[in-house]
Amino acid sequence: MNRFLSLTMIAVFSLGLATPFASGLETENTSETANAKVAAPPHCEVPCGIYSDTMRFEMMLEDAKTIAKGIDFVKANVGTGPVSPDTVNQTIRWVNTKENHATNIQHIASQYFLTQRIKPDNERYVDQLKAAHTVMVAAMKCKQAADPATAETLSKAIYDLYRAYEGKEPKFHEEK
Repeated sequence: MNRFLSLTMIAVFSLGLATPFASGLETENTSETANAKVAAPPHCEVPCGIYSDTMRFEMMLEDAKTIAKGIDFVKANVGTGPVSPDTVNQTIRWVNTKENHATNIQHIASQYFLTQRIKPDNERYVDQLKAAHTVMVAAMKCKQAADPATAETLSKAIYDLYRAYEGKEPKFHEEK
């Protein structure tokens, strides 16, 4: 067993997948180790069990609120008369932010729920699958339009996914 772990650690370090610090091993702080940069994704699809389903729903709802705020800015400032360079700049930033948050939602729905949490042997599988797909399409529609209805549809879809996933009405942190 120890030999297997040692070989695994050697493979992990040689592939650059971890740093000695990240594994709990201490090493001499040379310029080589001090300048090493290792990118670790926030969720690596390893079944570690530290992630919270409820937190994922709350994150998606927070993203949806940000999208709605971006849409509100665009609606209030574009097409209403002369536009200043600062307004153009802020509008571009809000559109980019809206896109990023919609992508976050799509990522959580696909990479977290569809690939890891929604299982084919679950009796609510088809409902969960449809609900997750609806969330991803609603997020896409938010990217394509600056209509407040798209953000409302997205929020509703996230709540519907929760209902299909958990089988109960949502009660999130902000609602307590």
